[in-house]
Amino acid sequence: MKRLIALLIKEFLQMRRDRLTVAMMLGFPIIQLLLFGFAINTDVKHLPTIVFDQSLQQDSRDLVSSLEASGYFDIQDVAKNYQEVSMAIDSGRSKVGIIIPPDFSDSLKHGRSAAVQVIVDASDSMAASSAISSAQMIGQLKSQEILLQKLQGYSGHSMDSPYDVRIRPWYNPDFVSAFYMVPGIMGVILTMTMIMITSMAIVRERERGTLEQLIVTPMKNWELMLGKIIPYSVVGYVQMTVALLVGIVVFDVPTRGSIPLLYGLTFLFIIASLSLGILISTVTKTQMQAMQLSFFVFMPSILLSGFMFPRDAMPVFFKLVGNLLPLTFYLEILRGILLKGVGINVLWPQVLSLLVYIAITLTISIKKFQKKIA
Repeated sequence: MKRLIALLIKEFLQMRRDRLTVAMMLGFPIIQLLLFGFAINTDVKHLPTIVFDQSLQQDSRDLVSSLEASGYFDIQDVAKNYQEVSMAIDSGRSKVGIIIPPDFSDSLKHGRSAAVQVIVDASDSMAASSAISSAQMIGQLKSQEILLQKLQGYSGHSMDSPYDVRIRPWYNPDFVSAFYMVPGIMGVILTMTMIMITSMAIVRERERGTLEQLIVTPMKNWELMLGKIIPYSVVGYVQMTVALLVGIVVFDVPTRGSIPLLYGLTFLFIIASLSLGILISTVTKTQMQAMQLSFFVFMPSILLSGFMFPRDAMPVFFKLVGNLLPLTFYLEILRGILLKGVGINVLWPQVLSLLVYIAITLTISIKKFQKKIA
């Protein structure tokens, strides 16, 4: 018993000396609980919406006001033509497009059903379902208000519903969950592999003692970084190719855009993920610390990037946290090319974000890496 107690004391003392590991074990669960508890919300509200009102009458303005007052639609743009609506949804700037025809008010005044077209970006099935149900509910409520006003003059003839809300889900009209999930899984697999493998690269060299051999070489810091990154980028492309083939053959995921463009932009994501892994390896001392810190990055990548939960439902602060993760931008690239068929003219903000991310993480990693044994 005394030997066991002595061993326990020794383990606790050793644990106390490793302050970084203790801080990660105690701090990370609390941070993640607070982070995800506030950020994750399946009730998707404040969907960015663009309106093309061809009627420009009080009736159409009342409908738009009712939609915005519901809290589910944020009117951020007013289109001048149908092409602007299409472009806004293709780029992801708007999740919903509301098109009101020129004869909207006349139809209401003459007792006919007034059609309203609601275009929904169905590549995000959860956000699309929320938008569709909310638009239909508001249309029914507005119809009931008008029907109640006309009830006193009811003459026994059938009355049509005043508002005819016509839903048009784009990109995934059948709401096939695999179309939404498979591209996301591709990005998550690459994230998990690239970050976790490279995060332990330099740490493993240090623990095995082979870092000494690298130290005495005439290689520069950036050459060592690239030496760690390039081999794993090849592995990333192999994983991406296998995942893409499985998605197309097994799950029938559409490929509406350019596959060469997808491969080209995937290179940026692979380098960004590898750079983040290298950065983790430069701030940790053991493989256990590197693995723990990798998991701390991996969990937000799943939950805050838009892989599982719509980013539109998150508070602004957590959207900003999600912008610190390369997977956030890569998911928009994947779904944009595969499901929407968009090109670089739409995806350039995501490309620019990944380039900036790579420049920052690689610069910090090179500066932190010292060609000496710490």
